[in-house]
Amino acid sequence: MIHEYLIVNTLNESDQMQLIELYRNEFWCNTRQCHDVETMLKNTDIVVGVKTNENELIGFVRVLTDYVYKATIYDLIVHPNWRKRNVGKLLMDTIISHRDLKNIEHIDLSCLPAMCPFYEKWGFTTEMGELGFMRKFNKKNRVDY
Repeated sequence: MIHEYLIVNTLNESDQMQLIELYRNEFWCNTRQCHDVETMLKNTDIVVGVKTNENELIGFVRVLTDYVYKATIYDLIVHPNWRKRNVGKLLMDTIISHRDLKNIEHIDLSCLPAMCPFYEKWGFTTEMGELGFMRKFNKKNRVDY
């Protein structure tokens, strides 16, 4: 069956509730709360959602950026029932070709090692020279990867 997808750049209240459900399927974000997700969306520079013809949110990604030097991709997520149907590819293609990101010096993301081959298709690499990645945890309910 061939599906047509609708790409959206904002999420309405129903979409936000569906996003919470998408988050609940993943270990790295399954404790996110509605209020926090609402605040997160208000403070995100670029949002991309993929919906079915039936208005079901099946994929999501977001970007924080200064629009000149840096952009960071966060939360690429695809509903488990829609994986292996190019929804993740559609999300990445949409972000990488986004008009506001075309002249960014570099785009970053973090992922589990098993996902590296997926992102390498868009030129992402783990070869960072001597650059290291650091994190400071502020919340007690943190997620360790």
